[in-house]
Amino acid sequence: MDRPSKPNYRRRQLGRTLRKLREAAGLSQEDAGRPLRFSTSKLSRIEQGYIPGYNDFLALLDRYGIIASDYDEYVRMFDYAKEKGWWHAFGLSDRGFVSVEAEASWIRNYQLGFVPGLLQTEEYMRATFAGARDSFEGADLENQIKVRLRRQLRLTEAPLLKLHAVIDESVIRREPCDAAQLRRLLEVGELPNVDLQVLPRMIGSHDGLYSNFIIAGFPDKAEPDLAYVPYGFGALQIEKEAEVSAARLIFDHLADLALDEEDSRACIAGMIAEM
Repeated sequence: MDRPSKPNYRRRQLGRTLRKLREAAGLSQEDAGRPLRFSTSKLSRIEQGYIPGYNDFLALLDRYGIIASDYDEYVRMFDYAKEKGWWHAFGLSDRGFVSVEAEASWIRNYQLGFVPGLLQTEEYMRATFAGARDSFEGADLENQIKVRLRRQLRLTEAPLLKLHAVIDESVIRREPCDAAQLRRLLEVGELPNVDLQVLPRMIGSHDGLYSNFIIAGFPDKAEPDLAYVPYGFGALQIEKEAEVSAARLIFDHLADLALDEEDSRACIAGMIAEM
């Protein structure tokens, strides 16, 4: 059985599908696995997203009453779950945020320090990577740029990602944010799937001063939302519903404090005029 450290979204989706087929057949895990010589623990792992061998997969479909002529839909799902994401070509694993974002249907991003990666110009990216303590150079730098540019395609290519970004005003008043980057924000903010708001510095103290954070949701409603908190020497992926719910409430509060989209555009345009 293919067992990565933690199943990614595609694998969990396959596991949920197999669980639904078993339940529709009126079988417990023990009843489903007994004639196949599958232990209950093995079937449980499969339903959690650990991919079985192909023959075991077909045996499960047969056990759940799926006729051979209807296998194609499920085999495509199996192949999709086995397929490596595009980010693997750049040396990235399924553990980081790139794989989460690639499968998400919507993202809410609050930024206190940087322009969101999905909205950055290439020049801003290069300046940001150059300013890091362990800065990237050569081929490593170019790979980082390619990954970020590839991620941005989700805003303009199907399946479209819905992005709601709230950016602290200090972010867009701090270098390397220049006129080109500000124009990029105005340009992307015109997309129907992008909501962009600026949180004015005059607001004073608020919960967003603690850190950046991201909330992601997925097209499969059975997949719970998650929160992602990047920081200078790592990141936290949070899946506990109480904490994700708290993150949603804080994001909504910050969005209420921020300028609306029209006033945010006026704020950004005014900054360009001042340069």
